[in-house]
Amino acid sequence: MSKVKKAIIPAAGLGTRFLPATKAIPKEMLPIVDVPTIQYIVEEAVRSGIYDLIIVTGRNKNSIENHFDYNHELESALEENKKEELLQIVKDVSNLIDIHYVRQKEPLGLGHAVWSARKFIGNEPFAVLLGDMIIDSDVPCLRQLMDVYDAKESSVIALQPVPWSEVHKYGVASGTYLTGRLSSIDQLVEKPQAKAPSNHAIVGRYILTPRIFDLIRGLAPGRGGEIQLTDALQQLTRYEPLFGYLYEGRLYDVGTKLGFLQANVEFALKREDLYSEWRDYLLTLSGELERTANKIGVTG
Repeated sequence: MSKVKKAIIPAAGLGTRFLPATKAIPKEMLPIVDVPTIQYIVEEAVRSGIYDLIIVTGRNKNSIENHFDYNHELESALEENKKEELLQIVKDVSNLIDIHYVRQKEPLGLGHAVWSARKFIGNEPFAVLLGDMIIDSDVPCLRQLMDVYDAKESSVIALQPVPWSEVHKYGVASGTYLTGRLSSIDQLVEKPQAKAPSNHAIVGRYILTPRIFDLIRGLAPGRGGEIQLTDALQQLTRYEPLFGYLYEGRLYDVGTKLGFLQANVEFALKREDLYSEWRDYLLTLSGELERTANKIGVTG
């Protein structure tokens, strides 16, 4: 049994990249095929062995709570109409895990969102899973980090190499290679605009010790005028080892439009009920792509 039993999912962001859709719908509820994005994140936590989960929400996020709550009217209607398969799907969502909620009253950044959940975490190690990063893997990415924590008993973050041309989009980390996929981290920079210390991006999965809360509390606003978790992690390296782990899996950055579209296309191909028709449709697109490119003046 892992020492890590609690997890935080920050879900208070405004989702401005997906306006106008996110004017009324939280970005975490935008579906990948027919499953809300945040459900994939919750399911990863469950598969990893997390027992308790807290979702940090903001204004207009009530639909997240409703999604994971019981809907007696819907269940009764499905039962009366003998739609047993759909009824089971709805019940399974409600029974995934014990979920608690806390409101981040101001959009002050990821570090502040994590700090908002400090009373729920207490003096325990805990996980953080960002809601706009879906990682598809045989062994859940979070479980991979939990195994590292159980061996090292120190904070660990998930890393992935990205093209140097894209490092400015991520927090990045560098350090000393140890063994296998593991490294000891000594430098972290949030979205570097000048020369980056590495091209190893931090991809939204963390196991942290409760010391991080004291460090966040003393932080001044960083990049973008927000309380950056990356800045707190940099300070954490002064007090305890921080490890980086090159996880195994396929990342979908669904916080971007391209990543969201990629996830929908590829997750549909993984579905037995959709694969054949979806594959056949995709194979018809080559001619349409050429016609569209000519129409909008795109070359290459």
